[in-house]
Amino acid sequence: MLEVWSWPTPNGHKVHIALEELGLDYKVTPVNIGAGDQFKPEFLKITPNHRIPAIVDPDGPGGKPFTLFESAAILIYLSEKNGGKLIPKDPIGRYKCLEWMMFQMGGVGPMFGQWNHFASYAVEKIPYAIERYTSEVKRLHRVLEHRLAESHWLAGDEYSMADIITFPWIRGAEQRNIDLADYPSVKRWHDEMAARPAVQRGVAVLADKSWRGPITDAERENYFGATQFAAR
Repeated sequence: MLEVWSWPTPNGHKVHIALEELGLDYKVTPVNIGAGDQFKPEFLKITPNHRIPAIVDPDGPGGKPFTLFESAAILIYLSEKNGGKLIPKDPIGRYKCLEWMMFQMGGVGPMFGQWNHFASYAVEKIPYAIERYTSEVKRLHRVLEHRLAESHWLAGDEYSMADIITFPWIRGAEQRNIDLADYPSVKRWHDEMAARPAVQRGVAVLADKSWRGPITDAERENYFGATQFAAR
């Protein structure tokens, strides 16, 4: 059975949703990133980058155990191991899917994450940083709006890993002071995604462990402090 080392964050939910859409059996090992589980030796054996998610496939290439980190790599691996499901088979659709997956990994995730840090978590509120990342979050929503106004799904007519990898970051837009009504095509896409049973099951994974309340000093250190940069 596939082992998923994860936590209920957007990056974790990408893999949870993909597994549910593919109908695969898996076991979740929670990695409490607020408590510092990501720095434990057993997790570092799987990913030297000490970030979730990561997987262990006991039946990997050549029938041998295989570890993999980085959510996009995991989604592509899961697709290819399961007959190419959720990545279009025609060349145009395939490359469009990969294009929008890279857009999420290089743009949506990092920029939304910077907004989260400076606007929500940073002790010192820096107006320049908040303005910069607010503008970038809005710009990225506009890019998605242009695409989804011309295409039902991000890769084209076919639901794909591009949608799965992006949805968890668009979910909860109000937390970033974004009103999806300002982006009607994104809202249409978001609502259609949110209604999918597999998506609902995916975002429910580890939901009982979702962060609640103000961040503690210990959590702040594990998320953002010097512990992140210690030599290992």
